[in-house]
Amino acid sequence: MSLFPPSTNAAYRGSLWSAGFLGLTGLLTLGPGCIHYFLPDGGAGVIAGLDLTRDGKVILATFAWMGALQIPYALIMLAVAIRYRTLVPLFLAGQLLQTVLSAVAAWIFKGVIAGHHPPENYAVLVNLPLLALFLWLSLRVQKTAS
Repeated sequence: MSLFPPSTNAAYRGSLWSAGFLGLTGLLTLGPGCIHYFLPDGGAGVIAGLDLTRDGKVILATFAWMGALQIPYALIMLAVAIRYRTLVPLFLAGQLLQTVLSAVAAWIFKGVIAGHHPPENYAVLVNLPLLALFLWLSLRVQKTAS
């Protein structure tokens, strides 16, 4: 047994565009993960505009924790997109669920943070229809050339 089992790409029948989109999503998740984990303020102050004078250590720890979740998840998405494409629909469905939950929290239940919406709040609105489209494409069986 090895860390990376044999590739499942030969069994994938969905759109290669969906696998590519999942790979792009992985890269775009890796960036914020590294920001949250490695930037001194995790992006809480310089990007999200949060006031770190009150409960700053809790905010920084929460941002670092989020980065610690995002980095491995992004790497796994990249592995699926490159080597284990039969899992592309499952990962796109999971990403769609995460994005719906984020959008609902940001725009309906939790509202504005520190007087404005951070960039991710707008990104989820753009990403929702794209995820739905690429999930649908990943579930459609592609016709093979005869």
